[in-house]
Amino acid sequence: MLERLSEFEAEYEEVLARLSRPDIGSDPHLLRDLSRRHKELEALVRTMRELESAKSDLTTARQLHGESTGPERELAQEEVEAAESSITRLEAELRLLLLPKDPNDGRNVIVEIRGAEGGEEANLFAKDLFDMYLRYAERRSWRVEILDLRPSDLNGIDSGTFLVRGEDAWQRLKHEAGTHRVQRVPVTESQGRVHTSSATVNVLPEADEVEVELDPNDLRIDVYRSTGPGGQSVNTTDSAVRITHLPTGLVVAMQDEKSQIQNRARAMQVLRARLYELERSRQEAALASQRKAQVGTGGRSEKIRTYNFKENRVTDHRVNLTLYKLDKVLMGDLDELADALIADERIRQLDGASA
Repeated sequence: MLERLSEFEAEYEEVLARLSRPDIGSDPHLLRDLSRRHKELEALVRTMRELESAKSDLTTARQLHGESTGPERELAQEEVEAAESSITRLEAELRLLLLPKDPNDGRNVIVEIRGAEGGEEANLFAKDLFDMYLRYAERRSWRVEILDLRPSDLNGIDSGTFLVRGEDAWQRLKHEAGTHRVQRVPVTESQGRVHTSSATVNVLPEADEVEVELDPNDLRIDVYRSTGPGGQSVNTTDSAVRITHLPTGLVVAMQDEKSQIQNRARAMQVLRARLYELERSRQEAALASQRKAQVGTGGRSEKIRTYNFKENRVTDHRVNLTLYKLDKVLMGDLDELADALIADERIRQLDGASA
């Protein structure tokens, strides 16, 4: 333990020295990486020092216990138990701190939501999910920028895309990716029958330009006039932009901004994120047989969660968690679900580390 503490302390001092260099601000990517590592090492070094101190306290308390009698012996026993409790707690904290970190922690997050099976009811549910995540972001004090929003005919959305900026946004949103299922009586249902519909949520870490280099020869960029629900024209200029990445066939379209330049910039932002995620998924698939770091299978086609309006129930099928407060969840009260998914991920990591 002392040897590892010494190693981490040396790295901590090195990171501090690099962060103090006057030229560090000229490289924002390096500054971000060093700041993130500084935070990780600070928690590690602090916990390891506290653990060493608790072990020293335990040794002293046991010596006193063996040398004492009467009330002093009872007091020494209390100190022994307190030190043992601290050691147990700190060892558990240290195991978590030593787990491999998600390389995307701390990144901005791009969330894409689309209506899936169920026609217009799916689009209405997609709008419910869109609003739910915006409310959750507000609760967490994250900053949100809506990149693209395409309304459907009955006040739902065909699709919606937004960017989230927050230190823990990736950690708390990454498990939302997948197919979300809703069971309720649609507004379009005249006989009061419950229908099952679904919407898909895609959660992407924002990629930097230096991480995803785009060859202009690989892009086909089309401009066209943006339209709203029902096909009506939104403006009279060709401001909407559609970018096709020819090697992969990925297509990103943006039309919310009146400026073609702004729509193009946003489309490139989302395209980089999708290409980054595509490469990340390929790498994870290649390593899937060697580790168990995913929640469930991670398949985007999985129905990860069910929202039942009649019973005011939401069930996350990956962790078998059912909450009877769907109304609160839709108002952005997602922490209990997020905490359960994060805890499950850590348990899987610990099981993998001990295997």
